[in-house]
Amino acid sequence: MSELLDTFLNWDYIAQVLPDLLRTGLANTLVLAGFSAVFGTVLGLGLAVLGLSRHRWLRWPARVYTDVFRGLPAIVTILLVGQGLAIVARPLVGTDPYPLGILALSLIAAAYIGEIFRAGIQSVDKGQSEAARALGMTHTATMARVVVPQGVRRVLPALVNQFISLIKDSSLVYFLGLLASQRELFRIGQDLASNTGNLSPLVAAGLVYLVITVPLTHLVNSIDRRLREGKPVPGGDSLDELEPARA
Repeated sequence: MSELLDTFLNWDYIAQVLPDLLRTGLANTLVLAGFSAVFGTVLGLGLAVLGLSRHRWLRWPARVYTDVFRGLPAIVTILLVGQGLAIVARPLVGTDPYPLGILALSLIAAAYIGEIFRAGIQSVDKGQSEAARALGMTHTATMARVVVPQGVRRVLPALVNQFISLIKDSSLVYFLGLLASQRELFRIGQDLASNTGNLSPLVAAGLVYLVITVPLTHLVNSIDRRLREGKPVPGGDSLDELEPARA
């Protein structure tokens, strides 16, 4: 029993790896996930709009992109992008794999976020669009000002869940061979675990992941509950979940 505890909970190794985890690993993990979430959200929203287009030549490319990047394992996409585009991107990023890791994660995230947005947009009652068109708004204006904002509001919990997935998937970028200053949480824990033959550094990395993801998971539940129950009105019942929140 003592040997088992020492394998997973050696406090000397945990204390040794913790500064690097917090100073370098945490920062790089959040940078990888944050930039990928931003780029993936922008591209995903575009994919959702194209996927709902009335024109096949716009709708089909979006569907093919989504099917491909959702069907491939994340590690395959990361290796194909990170290694396959390295020669082409060398004039822009040199030999640094960090930007290509962000690009790969962004492409993966866009496929999932696009489907999230598409489901949210399609959940908006058609009467909203018909009312906007009756007021003289164009199709583009109706989508931008009426349908999309309501759809985005409904999928906020799913978007936060996708960000949690990006935080965990960022650990796969280490396959591209990051520099010491670019290592994320998993790579730092894995390096010391390999050097010492002890798994405690990996346990420490896992705990840092949990410190990030568990509060975000509860945030998702809170947002979802708020959207379902509606905004409380003083002296009355909560608003219906489909009614837009009032200022």
